[in-house]
Amino acid sequence: MLPRDIDECQYVSVKAVAQLLECCPPLLQAPLSQADAERLAAALKVVADPARLRILSFLASQPAGEACVCDLVEPFGLSQPTVSHHLKILHEAGLLDRSKRGAWVFYRLLPDRLQVLRDALGAPAIAAS
Repeated sequence: MLPRDIDECQYVSVKAVAQLLECCPPLLQAPLSQADAERLAAALKVVADPARLRILSFLASQPAGEACVCDLVEPFGLSQPTVSHHLKILHEAGLLDRSKRGAWVFYRLLPDRLQVLRDALGAPAIAAS
C-alpha cells in the first residue's frame, strides 16, 4: 500500500472530538480513566494523519477561512477521493463544518473544537482570528 492510500483502520472513531466535549480532565492535570483515555486517543487519531494536519493548517491559512475539495487536490498531490475521505473524517470528528453551494462543498474549521483538543492536552488557548 502506498503511503498516500487510505488506511482502512482510519474509519474508526467518528465524532471523536465531539465526545471530548463531555469528558476528560486535562491530560496533565489528573490521571485519566480508561474510558477518558480511549476517547482522547480516538480524537488524537483523527488528527494524527499528516494529510489531515495539512488540511487543517491549509484551511486555517485561507483568507476566507474555507476551501472546497478542488482547492486541496493539487497542493497536496492527493486524488480527489482521498482528499474527500480526509475531509469527511475531519467533519465527522467535529473539527470541520461544511456548506454546499451548488455542486461544491466548502469546508471550514471549527476553532472551538480544536480548542477542546488543546485543552485536553493542557495546551494554551488558541488566539481568536
